[in-house]
Amino acid sequence: MKMNVAHKEEKKVSLFPASDALWERAEAIIPAGTQTLSKGPNQFVMGVTPKYLKKGKGSHVWDVDGNEYIDYPLALGPILLGYDYAAVSEAVINQVREGTTFTLMHPLEVEVAELLSTVIPSAEMVRFGKNGADVTSAAVKVARAATGRDHIAYCGYHGCQDWYAVVTPRSKGIPAILKDYMHAFEYNKIESLERLFAENPGKIGCVIMEVPGTDPIIDIKTGKNFLQLAKEVANKNGALFVLDEIVTGFRYSLGGAQKYYSVVPDLACFGKGMANGFAISALVGKKEFMKELNEVFFSMTYSGDTIGLAAARATITELIEKPVIKHIWDMGEVLHNGINSFAESIDLNFRIYGKPPRGGISARNASGEEDLLLKSVFLQETVKRGILYGGPVFVSYSHTEKDIKKTIDASCEALKVLKKAIDSGDPASFLEGEPVGVVFRQRN
Repeated sequence: MKMNVAHKEEKKVSLFPASDALWERAEAIIPAGTQTLSKGPNQFVMGVTPKYLKKGKGSHVWDVDGNEYIDYPLALGPILLGYDYAAVSEAVINQVREGTTFTLMHPLEVEVAELLSTVIPSAEMVRFGKNGADVTSAAVKVARAATGRDHIAYCGYHGCQDWYAVVTPRSKGIPAILKDYMHAFEYNKIESLERLFAENPGKIGCVIMEVPGTDPIIDIKTGKNFLQLAKEVANKNGALFVLDEIVTGFRYSLGGAQKYYSVVPDLACFGKGMANGFAISALVGKKEFMKELNEVFFSMTYSGDTIGLAAARATITELIEKPVIKHIWDMGEVLHNGINSFAESIDLNFRIYGKPPRGGISARNASGEEDLLLKSVFLQETVKRGILYGGPVFVSYSHTEKDIKKTIDASCEALKVLKKAIDSGDPASFLEGEPVGVVFRQRN
């Protein structure tokens, strides 16, 4: 008797069995499977990218299956000096032995606050948190308290707290009425901010913004850059100007983007690179406004945690004593120029955009639009060659000239494949895994 045997697609052998096994367990016990959405598998090319990293040293990381990569997302920005950087690791280990949190305050709270006040132009007073969202939210509360106004003008991304998250696609569970207090303006278009104040007279108490990868434009009439103009417009209309430096702090300069672009905000928020991967953030600002925190409720068990403070002191000391910032600018410039010049030479609409110490990946289709499929092909071909890219492209003090050369070589080979994929008319056929998913964060 002849039997009908149904065709079964042969199951693809996993390149990362340990990663995939962990992910299967995670999906069963962790909502969304991840603690940080931007680190989730759908932000990389699934099937050709590991899902879990186990250790790091310098600029290199190893996944749970033992594969080694040169890392550029750098934990989404916190790794400024490098993984397991000796001065920071030793400071933390020593502090762990003395104690991590106590019944009373610890001297490091004062010492690190004083240290920040010496390097950040706007830091007349300092309070600590653990995440960027802690201090951006505190800044908004301080601004509301100081002005007696509830509305917020914003530009960029500012974390997962309700006041901001309500304007994102992930607003489920947040009272919709909070959106009525939020007003977006466009980066480098000062008229968009001026219009908000004209449309909401006497209501806006806070202008909060981050600095994206592009420079603020200079106004020909005044000679002032966009950040300076935004502060001027805010203050003229009775609002506080808050600069979100969670990403730019300690990368653009020792004093952050505010020092680099010569603007002194009323309040500023720092995090990520200030402790080389250990959890700490800081709200800094002018005394007259920071004193609102005597009454504004901002208090957490771990905001005085000595581990983050010890790491921050060690990290900032390294920044003061060593050419860290010059190195990340120099290496970043070599990286960007090497990749972008090759892309241009083969007539490919691809580039690493942004500033040398903090960039991103742009792949555009024939219509000139950002194309995640094309970006996915590039990410696939680079990770196969030992280069771990993601959304952001950061450079650390531990990235060597050898690292950068290997990265440029691997990236150029990846661009050759991307060129073939585009010329074929069917770039999707070149993808061996699932394309990168859509991220709701948008650059204003």
